[in-house]
Amino acid sequence: MTSYPSLHMIIDGEKVSGGGRRTFDVVNPVTGEAIGALPLAEAADLDRALEVAAEGFRIWHKSTPQERSAVLQGAARLLHERADDMARIATMEEGKPFPEARLELMMVVHLFEFYAGEVFRLYGRELVRPVGMRSTVRHEPVGPVAAFAPWNFPLGNPGRKLGAPIAAGCSVIMKAAEETPASALGVLQALLDAGLPKQVAQAVFGVPDEVSRHLLASPVIRKLSFTGSTVVGKHLAKLAADNMLRTTMELGGHGPVLVFDDVDVEQVLNVAVAGKYRNAGQVCVSPTRFIVQEDVFERFRDGFAERAKAVKVGDGLLDGTQMGPMANKRRPEAMDRLIGNARDKDATLNAGGSRIGNQGFFFQPTVLSEVPLEADIMHEEPFGPVALINPYKGEDEMIAEANRVPYGLAGYAWTNDVKRQRRLADAIETGMVGINSHMIGGADSPFGGVKWSGHGSEDGPEGVLACMVTKAVHEG
Repeated sequence: MTSYPSLHMIIDGEKVSGGGRRTFDVVNPVTGEAIGALPLAEAADLDRALEVAAEGFRIWHKSTPQERSAVLQGAARLLHERADDMARIATMEEGKPFPEARLELMMVVHLFEFYAGEVFRLYGRELVRPVGMRSTVRHEPVGPVAAFAPWNFPLGNPGRKLGAPIAAGCSVIMKAAEETPASALGVLQALLDAGLPKQVAQAVFGVPDEVSRHLLASPVIRKLSFTGSTVVGKHLAKLAADNMLRTTMELGGHGPVLVFDDVDVEQVLNVAVAGKYRNAGQVCVSPTRFIVQEDVFERFRDGFAERAKAVKVGDGLLDGTQMGPMANKRRPEAMDRLIGNARDKDATLNAGGSRIGNQGFFFQPTVLSEVPLEADIMHEEPFGPVALINPYKGEDEMIAEANRVPYGLAGYAWTNDVKRQRRLADAIETGMVGINSHMIGGADSPFGGVKWSGHGSEDGPEGVLACMVTKAVHEG
């Protein structure tokens, strides 16, 4: 059985810990007990990381596509070899079932493999000019990147934050979540073991506001990449504006799911329930607001509730577990508040609604129906295992509800009407739309949102280009 590793930061290739630094207790969400003590960065650590990142950019922006590709390919191989151990550590830290954690790790493998090829496709272009003149457009690495990753995908988010800058020729300082540090360190260590120069990527941890203010105030940093809540994203965007930093913001969501009366309800339920309770609903693209046409509403609601009650909740390291605990004590508290408010507003509780036991952070898979718009949960991203199911008359009303909230990350729709599918793809105001599918991502596909869900994209060619600037060169 994999044991939980000792914790540290990585600066200039060194494992930094001790020295009287403050520490943060990493907690296993199954038990609620501490499993590790994480050293937190002091100002001197951050200054050193910035100095090293500046040197790393001077080194790496001159690297060839072949060198960048070799590192990314090598890291992908190492991650594949280490997959079981790394997935177990991620489950210890975040709680999700081991099979989910392993699939998440393989997502990083595929992303690094894609970027290893994409480094050869960072094309510029030559413009048509009179004889004797030449004008070209080229893409160049933006510079050192400050990358902040959350806890809900402890392997996938660090993979995204590290892979794109490295593919683009940038250096990067990653501040992953203090709740899930060992997972992030494992991803970075694979890159270093694959030959990434030690100056190119650093990992620091600390009090989030202290770290973000320190890094973003430095003239060394040229870009901010952040995944997290809209509230924090707005705060960081203001800090980034002081130095006119480029930003990629992947923020909160409140995923609408439009279900029309021409579908096979059982087929939709098989997909939707699994999607809703994946990672205990702690997914920014989680399907949350089920906007169901009246004729199939009762069948859909009752079938969803029946399946929710059958979900096996338990320790993510045990065979057969379908949903693990929530990741930290804040999440069950948020569920209690939001569900309680909805019930006070006369929402119907069809399944779940309560914590499980008195150890760890387990919560029942929950279904609420006929939830009034006045309920907080209809406006605030729940980020937990709760489905909201309401009836609607027809297409126009359903689209209006889908677009009502200021979030626009992922949206979904189920219908067998081909013309309606095309209308919905145009009408739903999100950065990603799934039609008759909840599979909306992939290494080659841009991942990002609109409105309060942020701007810019990760993954795909767009993920690398987000770490580059465009330069026009004119020669007379």
